[in-house]
Amino acid sequence: MAADRPTIRRVSVPSAAPDRSKAVRKQLRLWLPNQHGAWAMLSAPFLVGMGLGRASWWHVPLGIAWLLGYMTAFHLEQYVRLRHIARNPKAPRRHVRPLVTFGAILIVIGAALAVAHPWLLLAAAAMAPFFAVNLWYAWRNDERALVNGLVAVFPACGMLVVSLHLGGGDLAAGWRPAVACLLYFAGTVFYVKTMIRERGNRDFYRISIGYHVVALAVAVWLRPLLAVAFAVYLARAVLLPGRALRPAKVGIIEMGCCALLMVLLLA
Repeated sequence: MAADRPTIRRVSVPSAAPDRSKAVRKQLRLWLPNQHGAWAMLSAPFLVGMGLGRASWWHVPLGIAWLLGYMTAFHLEQYVRLRHIARNPKAPRRHVRPLVTFGAILIVIGAALAVAHPWLLLAAAAMAPFFAVNLWYAWRNDERALVNGLVAVFPACGMLVVSLHLGGGDLAAGWRPAVACLLYFAGTVFYVKTMIRERGNRDFYRISIGYHVVALAVAVWLRPLLAVAFAVYLARAVLLPGRALRPAKVGIIEMGCCALLMVLLLA
């Protein structure tokens, strides 16, 4: 009779892949700004300006520098804000590494752009006061203020003219699309607040509707075709506040609204 053999149990070792992916997601959350609506505001005017002009290879480093500038500014604002209000000294430190990394790359790419196109320094100087206002609101821990949101719209929409000029486009042809972008993105500041932070505030709801009525009239004056988009924006500002929509759904709707504006401006 054969001797009993010991039973060998296979022990399953958990994969480290989920832990790695979790760590990557955590790092991305620490490094990438969590202001999801800002990405559309940064990219749409830039792409419209590039489409209205003539796309060139210089748009690639300019676009990278533009996004790096935003991420650098974001981490600087968070550092200043947390240095002012946080009791834990470690809180602002987590923004130092992204700030230094993004800032260093921005300096290198920005220097190359400035050498090739010195007029970009004037564009950067024109945007500096708006950044200073945003930095002041961050120091006050009042980044969600209405004025702060509206101020951030101006340099973002101004990038349409910068991108257009870099591609050799006529500056005179850029101000109307830039104003149209300004009208739309300023309207999103009012509208999104009625959906989330000012939900149920009837006075703010009326202000939002009033703004969208004026924006529709100005858009028609800029270009009659824009009435299509701004009528949609007015309708969503009237009908959607008060409905149980998650922030993700609000964001998806705004992606469609932004795409509609881009199509009409490039038509």
